[in-house]
Amino acid sequence: MIDKKDYLETINKARRKRNNQDWMRYLAIGLIVLAVVGIVALAIKAFKGRGAGEAGQPAVVQNQEEPGAAQTDENGAIVAETKPEEDLAAEQEKAEKQAVVDSYQNLGLVRVDGYLNIRDANSTDGHVIGKLQDGGACEIVEDTGDGWYKITSGGVEGYISSEFVQTGDEAKTNALEQVKKRAIIKADKLNIRQAADTSSDIVGQVLVNERYEVLGEADGWIQIPSGYISAEYCDVKMALNEARKLELRAMVVNLYDNLGISDVDNYLNIREEPKEDGKIIGKMPSKAAGNIVETLDGWYKIQSGKVTGYVKSDYILTGQAAKDEALQVATLMAVVNTDMLNARTEPSTDAAIWTQLSNQEKYSVLKQIDGWVEIELETDSTAYVSTDFVDVRYDLNEAVKFSPLEEKSANSSSLRTQICNYALQFLGNPYVWGGTSLTKGADCSGFVLSVLGHFGISLPHYSGSQAKMGKAVKQSEMRPGDLVFYSNSRGTINHVGMYIGNGQIVNAASRKSGIKISTWNYRTPKAIRNVIGD
Repeated sequence: MIDKKDYLETINKARRKRNNQDWMRYLAIGLIVLAVVGIVALAIKAFKGRGAGEAGQPAVVQNQEEPGAAQTDENGAIVAETKPEEDLAAEQEKAEKQAVVDSYQNLGLVRVDGYLNIRDANSTDGHVIGKLQDGGACEIVEDTGDGWYKITSGGVEGYISSEFVQTGDEAKTNALEQVKKRAIIKADKLNIRQAADTSSDIVGQVLVNERYEVLGEADGWIQIPSGYISAEYCDVKMALNEARKLELRAMVVNLYDNLGISDVDNYLNIREEPKEDGKIIGKMPSKAAGNIVETLDGWYKIQSGKVTGYVKSDYILTGQAAKDEALQVATLMAVVNTDMLNARTEPSTDAAIWTQLSNQEKYSVLKQIDGWVEIELETDSTAYVSTDFVDVRYDLNEAVKFSPLEEKSANSSSLRTQICNYALQFLGNPYVWGGTSLTKGADCSGFVLSVLGHFGISLPHYSGSQAKMGKAVKQSEMRPGDLVFYSNSRGTINHVGMYIGNGQIVNAASRKSGIKISTWNYRTPKAIRNVIGD
């Protein structure tokens, strides 16, 4: 039998042994926990340090939050969200555009095909003093209540038809799409060049306050839709397009640095060299303009149109005399600015196309209608062209490229050369309806009748009848001396010219221009005939 005292002692020993084992187990668990915590802390430190540069540079902390979750710092505090750079740029651009629109107190936005005329009175009889292109902006000064707004835009103040102008919230909303980076011209005039180089060909000019969309910028040059202009004379900023002045007669003079006007009754020869027998490379019509680039003994080097060469100084007006003459002879012209322009019978795209006009051809303006221009083709022949594809401005005649046909051996080619060179003696002489005089005046058919009659070739005095003479010629087989015929809006032949080579004809065109050189396809030919018989 076990003594009670011994039993209790045995129980106590076992309890103390178990307690000692529990404490050691808890200690082991605690040490393990501490080790794990230490490892985690070291890992976090290493993770935070990853990507840090040299000593003293902050480590890059990667944002591992879910999209849309608030960002926190290393202490768990919420920090402001950082937006991507492109989002900030987009917001800034949006704010700039809104600021441009908000800068107008009473915004008007033009919505029209082509451009809207600005007149000096609130009537279609008012003189056109400027133009606002589609999407152009203006400040509306007054609603006259009779279908017109008085406006200011681009330095022009005048009246425009309210029919084609958006206002209020509609204008503000749509104007945001029209705000673009634009070059605003600071100089009175600035050349547009074909390439970003001062030695590159001049392809046009821009005037003070005009605005042009910027397509690119580099090395002091700005690319606009028609070429390159010097950045030195422009302000580049976000802006709406505004009005452009219709170049008045006085502004024509400003287009030339050193104006020279041809003082002849017909044509002045431009030669390749400054001497009497220099090769003829062009002709300046009567009262044509050019830039005098150099003065020599008895000669001027002149740049006129696309021709640069030498003319006798005796036949050129300069200084104030040239300016006074320019103001007298400048006329309102529509200059074609597209490769081939449809000329229609009425001012509507639904009207019939009766001919096509070539790029850079100039036509006298008879009337301006919003979106359309009525032009004179030849005497008693008019057509309508869209303002989208012509520049309407006061202009002066300039030189045309021309080289006389060289004489060849005595054969049929020589006859054609003689005929063409004979016809060209009468350039500049007057147009007279029904006339046949090469000196006092002839109409188109009378001119070719008299030229060919000098060489024993008989023709009737009517272009429609002449078009039945001889034999038909393909365009690709056309030779100097062949006759080129053109028709009116009804398809009836009503004009004729003589092909002289180099893509040109000589023709008695109109009362304004007289006998002149034109591009052979200045409008679409109806027929080509060989009446010489070779």
